[in-house]
Amino acid sequence: MASPPPKHFSMLRSFVLADLITLANAASGAGSIFMCLHYLADGSRPALWVAIGLLPLAVIFDFMDGAVARWRQQHSALGADLDSLADIVSFGVAPAVLGYTLGLRGGWDVAILIYFVACGISRLARYNATADDLSGPSGKVSHYEGTPIPTSLVLVAMLGVAFGMDRVHDQLWWGRFTLLGADSHPLALLYFVSGSAMISSTLRLPKP
Repeated sequence: MASPPPKHFSMLRSFVLADLITLANAASGAGSIFMCLHYLADGSRPALWVAIGLLPLAVIFDFMDGAVARWRQQHSALGADLDSLADIVSFGVAPAVLGYTLGLRGGWDVAILIYFVACGISRLARYNATADDLSGPSGKVSHYEGTPIPTSLVLVAMLGVAFGMDRVHDQLWWGRFTLLGADSHPLALLYFVSGSAMISSTLRLPKP
């Protein structure tokens, strides 16, 4: 006897409230990127402040989606994947674009920003792949391996201070240097450190 055809997966019907909050996280990150482009196009300082302000809002949504899922005891099939994809937009790509927007545009700067994004993607993939192994008896992951990707908000805050003090573009803290014919700013090394901390296998932090 032939088996029945697979049941159609309705994406919209599978969404729960927590998934919509996760999408708000992603929308905040995407909005930040577009506001950076707006600033690059016409130098609008308000647009850049919006770009910076949307990323703390993304962190709030990132915290809320898990809290709402536990409160309502609703977990969708899309939840974990949505969360990781939203996080890479808001806490990986958007902070890197912000750094580029405010002056990290040398050849080595761009290489480091790409490395930072790749580390964020790798960190989230590792977390998803090892979540079951890291779970305790309650089924909850007990600790992080490497720093969580939302810690990139530290870089965002630092750049926000620099922007407020007009220490951006040619006035970036610590100046710039040329190595092998390509420019770089020492400030970009903070992105290198942040990305490396995300993929560290020896750095373990308790998960709240």
